[in-house]
Amino acid sequence: MKTNISNINSWIICPKPNPQANLRLFCFPYAGGSSFIYRTWFESLPASVEVCSIELPGRGRQMKLSSYNKLEPLVDAIAFNIHPYLDKPFAFFGHSMGGLVSFELARLLRKKYNIIPSHLFISGRRAPQIPDPDAPIHNLPEPAFIKELRHLNGTPKEVLENAELMQLFLPILRSDFAVLETYIYKPEPPLECPLTVFGGLQDSRVDCSELQAWQEQTKADFNLHMFPGDHFFLHSAQSVLLEKLAKYLPQQLLT
Repeated sequence: MKTNISNINSWIICPKPNPQANLRLFCFPYAGGSSFIYRTWFESLPASVEVCSIELPGRGRQMKLSSYNKLEPLVDAIAFNIHPYLDKPFAFFGHSMGGLVSFELARLLRKKYNIIPSHLFISGRRAPQIPDPDAPIHNLPEPAFIKELRHLNGTPKEVLENAELMQLFLPILRSDFAVLETYIYKPEPPLECPLTVFGGLQDSRVDCSELQAWQEQTKADFNLHMFPGDHFFLHSAQSVLLEKLAKYLPQQLLT
């Protein structure tokens, strides 16, 4: 019996439940992001794909839960909540922090349940074996932390200039940056699923060689595609990104 996505599990948000779907695409947000990022993706993908967004603690329907500040327990929690919904073919898409989370989740699911995604899509994130070249920012004093956020250009100006919103938003961002900045890569055999990586041509945070290095993490097909835009090209180049993504989904499941 197939498990239907419902509103019962606050970790998994499905804007348009589709019990007849042949494949589930689970989408993972960037630091500070929520499931809201992916709310319209189903409109641009085949009807046989059910788009499911991961809602991390501290935001959206999980607002009352404390954010995680380490990757391992976060991935453990996601694995526990997502496992009942892996009863049909599935793929992962993660942007930036979401790319790292989805990669480590794929490795954990292989280890714990002997299952892997049909395809892993990584967007705007350097390969995990490459050390972070930047100094950590998650513990900076508030003025310095906000200055870094402005520089990264991922937080809307309206939020940065709204003191009340920032008081809600800052703890989530600090936790998410802590997840990234305390991460320690552990070598494991490459994944058995195809891996496609997307990057922004004007992304000053991740260069093409750091994206290409993901090839070491799969035994299957590897592809890299670059789009116009900075680190948040998944918004500015969304239509062409989704068009490309759809071409890599298992075609036999899209009919």
